[in-house]
Amino acid sequence: MPQLRISEAASLLGVSDDTVRRWADQGRLPVERSETGRMHVEGKDLAALAQELATDQESGLHSSARNQLRGIVTKVTRDTVMAQVELQCGPFRVVSLMSAEAVDELGLEPGVVSVASIKATQVVVAIPAER
Repeated sequence: MPQLRISEAASLLGVSDDTVRRWADQGRLPVERSETGRMHVEGKDLAALAQELATDQESGLHSSARNQLRGIVTKVTRDTVMAQVELQCGPFRVVSLMSAEAVDELGLEPGVVSVASIKATQVVVAIPAER
């Protein structure tokens, strides 16, 4: 079973180390201590909390796209026909290409909270290299 350091858990959830420690103190996230006294989280427990947090942050959209990331627009680059919109969704940068007309209709500009809905026929899953 994978065990994650508090800093790794915080990074995966997009929160601070202190927030993870606070959740552990409140009993919201079970943690264990190693022989050296360092706290770690079981991967399955972190996954359950991540799902709970995602449910708390539901976008309110009703869509067939199951992959929805709430974020904030950080940059809009446009010409007369097309636009590139960049969002920061937690620790993830999401880039979308759309018509300039759609940008105008949605009022997209830096600082606007929005939801990126991703529908793909192929998703690649990889495991990071060991450090």
